Amino acid sequence: MTLPDRPRLNLDAAADSFLVERASDGDVASFEALARRYGPLMRGYARRLTGSTADADDAVQETLLQAWNQLGNLQDGSAVKPWLMRICGRKSIDLVRKRKTTVHLDDVEPFDHAPGPVRAVEQDTQMRSLVEALQRLPPEQRQCWVLKEMGGQSYEDIARTLDITADSVRGRLSRARTTLMKEMEDWR
Repeated sequence: MTLPDRPRLNLDAAADSFLVERASDGDVASFEALARRYGPLMRGYARRLTGSTADADDAVQETLLQAWNQLGNLQDGSAVKPWLMRICGRKSIDLVRKRKTTVHLDDVEPFDHAPGPVRAVEQDTQMRSLVEALQRLPPEQRQCWVLKEMGGQSYEDIARTLDITADSVRGRLSRARTTLMKEMEDWR
């Protein structure tokens, strides 16, 4: 006797709060759906904070381990994204503090557009300059800048992610932008 096919639940389309609820009850598939949804964002964020692909992968892995162990403590399942980003930011900063080295240009991925050899070299050099300038920013400013400019998050989302006020986010972003504009002035 064969059982009739049960409809498969598309976890990738499920709401965050639903996935968090199921994952906190031990449903690995729901947690994997959250990891697939936010893993690339966390990896990009960690990559910009650490300056290293390997460290970014480590930060994301540590974030997911901590999230799995503490998911039951999350009060609002719909706030899982800023919660994960906050953990990832802390893990990334911890890795940078442990390492205490500068970014190696060999680890920086070049800007990948092919408009022509001269322009490609110029864009690659400009991107490397930006990465170096970002690494010189204080970690708090760099976090805000990366979340806003690369992650597209709102001031309120950044505030929740970093557990600070929206006014603090605005101030940090303003200082980061001012510094970056000065450092990148030759590229205007």
